[in-house]
Amino acid sequence: MKLYVVLLYSFVLFFSSQTFAQKTEFDSLVVTGIRQIYSIKFSEAEKTFQILQSKYPPHPAGKFFLTMIYWWRIILDTSYEGYDDIFVEKIEEVIDFCDELLDKNPDNVDAIFFKGGAIGFRGRLAALRENWLSAADDGREALPLVERAGELDPNNIDVQLGFGIYNYYAAVIPEKYPIVKPLMLFIPSGDKELGIKQLKNVAEHGKYANYEARYFLMTLYFNFENDMRQAEMYAKMLTDDFPDNPVFERWRGRIAVRRSELALADSIFRDVLMKAEKRLPGYNTLKVKREAVYYVGFHFRNLNQYDSAQVYFEKCIDYSKKIDKDEASGFLINSTLYLGMIKEMNEEYAAARMYYEQVLDMREFGNSHQLAEQYLERIEGK
Repeated sequence: MKLYVVLLYSFVLFFSSQTFAQKTEFDSLVVTGIRQIYSIKFSEAEKTFQILQSKYPPHPAGKFFLTMIYWWRIILDTSYEGYDDIFVEKIEEVIDFCDELLDKNPDNVDAIFFKGGAIGFRGRLAALRENWLSAADDGREALPLVERAGELDPNNIDVQLGFGIYNYYAAVIPEKYPIVKPLMLFIPSGDKELGIKQLKNVAEHGKYANYEARYFLMTLYFNFENDMRQAEMYAKMLTDDFPDNPVFERWRGRIAVRRSELALADSIFRDVLMKAEKRLPGYNTLKVKREAVYYVGFHFRNLNQYDSAQVYFEKCIDYSKKIDKDEASGFLINSTLYLGMIKEMNEEYAAARMYYEQVLDMREFGNSHQLAEQYLERIEGK
């Protein structure tokens, strides 16, 4: 359960203030840099935001968005913690810079925006690393800043991103995870329908936060609303705009699987594998390749092309053995079960028995044990 991830994400502030609209060059640099981050063109984004910082040194945006490059490096491979320390260091620099501005002017809306965003991202990293107390503390510290920013700039559509995310998840999380209800007593209650309305408004009309709003709508429709049509709509928007973003592309593939559009999922994950071969940023990791080979193999299995399916499931098992540490993943368990079924169909009963027994040695995943036992009984004596 990633409770604080979704709660703290409500403080992500990919938006700005009226100051941006008054400076065409500033506005252009921010938009360009944000698109470069989402396009995983980090070197280009770094140059863009360094220019922004040099031309507008009193503004916190340059420091903030330079830090976001490190955040996306973390997001591309969350199992690697090598960027954590420098990310936290950069976040603290943003917070300190904003505090200096607020000492001079407590109503500096830009400083409030980006301080809240920085604290929110610090909390997100804490949640990602399961440091729940730190994550909760950052959440409580960031929320008043988000509220104050909204008070100072009520006509800015992009500011609704934070409120939309908060309203939705503060309403949904306690219902999905009743154990957290006592924690919610310390923060304002949410409004799911209002949250969705706010996010849709930003997704359609937002100037800087439209992509982030679409991302949240895609994930909430997938994870909570079980509305794959809406999830696919936003996933396609994101992948059309950022075709080489592995996070967005993999989400679209998962949505296609959930919609039983296996041909589309196969096409998407083959594209992921092709980009992995080309070593595009974020694609050439074991976790990305494991997911892709699994779903390509799954498609072959549904086409009754078992020899090809076996090749991909074997790759999935190989990747999983390198990735899985504490317990077997669903990818490993299902691939092992499917290989047993393929071997059984080919009348290779000894091999099938071996795979089914391996499934029983792993943790229960869905009804994996029941199926493995059933299949073992089926081939008993063969």
